[in-house]
Amino acid sequence: MRLRTLVGLRWLAILGQSVMIAVVALGFGHELNLWPCLAMIAASLWLNLLLMFNDRRQRLNDWDAALQLSFDCVQLAALLAVTGGLDNPFCLMLIAPATVAAANLPTRYGFGVVAVAVLATCAMAFWSLPLPWPEGQAFHLPQIYRLGFLAAIIIGIVFTAGYTWQAALESKRMAQALAATQAVLEKEHRLSALGGLAAAAAHELGTPLGTIQVVAREMLRSLKPGTALYEDAELLVSQSQRCRDILKNLARRPETRDQVHDQLPLRVFFEEAVQPFRNEGKAIHIEISMDEVPDGEDPGQYVSIKRRPEWLHALGAFVENAVDFARSAVWVRVRIRKAYVTLSIEDDGPGFAPDILSRVGDPYISTRGNDSRPETSMHGGMGLGFFIAKTLLEHTGASVTYGNRDTGGAYVRALWRREQIDVIVSRDFGGDIAPLSRD
Repeated sequence: MRLRTLVGLRWLAILGQSVMIAVVALGFGHELNLWPCLAMIAASLWLNLLLMFNDRRQRLNDWDAALQLSFDCVQLAALLAVTGGLDNPFCLMLIAPATVAAANLPTRYGFGVVAVAVLATCAMAFWSLPLPWPEGQAFHLPQIYRLGFLAAIIIGIVFTAGYTWQAALESKRMAQALAATQAVLEKEHRLSALGGLAAAAAHELGTPLGTIQVVAREMLRSLKPGTALYEDAELLVSQSQRCRDILKNLARRPETRDQVHDQLPLRVFFEEAVQPFRNEGKAIHIEISMDEVPDGEDPGQYVSIKRRPEWLHALGAFVENAVDFARSAVWVRVRIRKAYVTLSIEDDGPGFAPDILSRVGDPYISTRGNDSRPETSMHGGMGLGFFIAKTLLEHTGASVTYGNRDTGGAYVRALWRREQIDVIVSRDFGGDIAPLSRD
């Protein structure tokens, strides 16, 4: 936590406490143990001044922040104890330090502050001074009501702190998951940028390499065949020409990337994604169908798709998860229709656990348990990797769904509109089939 944040909150508390003491003592004219109250407020004032002038840290470590928030709990409880204890309606303010701790500190420190707040509240049930009241009158609440108020405050502290801690934890995990997704995309973009750097390097090296080749040829002409120098010059010419050919390919690749480098036959694309999992002892079947391709033809050989890193990464993550929990087989099914394209990864494992099915796709959702064997654990273990894969596909325009198959096992299905997928038919099947990705 930032030191300035705690100091600012404490200044607000000091101001509020001082105003209420002044209103009760001067405005209402109630009998009040003024000096003990001022001593409690002065303790917070002294701590704030000490921190402001002697502590140059921008941020506190967790232990220091927990100590300061615990001090705030004890100070507030002591002030409440000398002004009525559980009869004082401002006991509700004990929730504030515990909530701040739960939202900003690690679990053990945050709930340490919560424990201090609960203990301080319980202490007021055993000792407190009377509530300030008009002279000659006394205010008394039934003991059963005071005990009920004590229970309500404790429940409020624990529930509010727990809810705040859970919300802060989910927010932190979501931020980490999104950061991981961005890191994956950034890595792929850096790899893509290497093509441009290679082209630039080829352009810069082309001229000096051409000069070397011209000089080598001149040397070759001036030497007698069969001599050692002639063979060296001949080798120099051939190797310089080889370098020029390599640089020409590097320079040409960015221009032809969509047609040559990025376009893969559909079956080759999926084989590349599932190849790392072929040796896991599970059969992986790839099934591809397409409306425009006649029966008997394999669309996976004649239909090509753009090689996008998002698709490869996401497909690999889903196949890996299916292989982990499949009993014997995994199916990768692609259906290319006139209006849409679907991708389905299915397995014959135990399926998704019913209690986590609605939360699949959220970050850090895992249901492996202590026994991670597919035979004994429900379909789970899909934490950050599953979330990243789902996010990557949704980033390309897909609608991702998941569930359990009627015949057993789980499925993950992605649906795109036809125009969102860069699919190209590379063979004319006797008709006028145009590229499918653009109208």
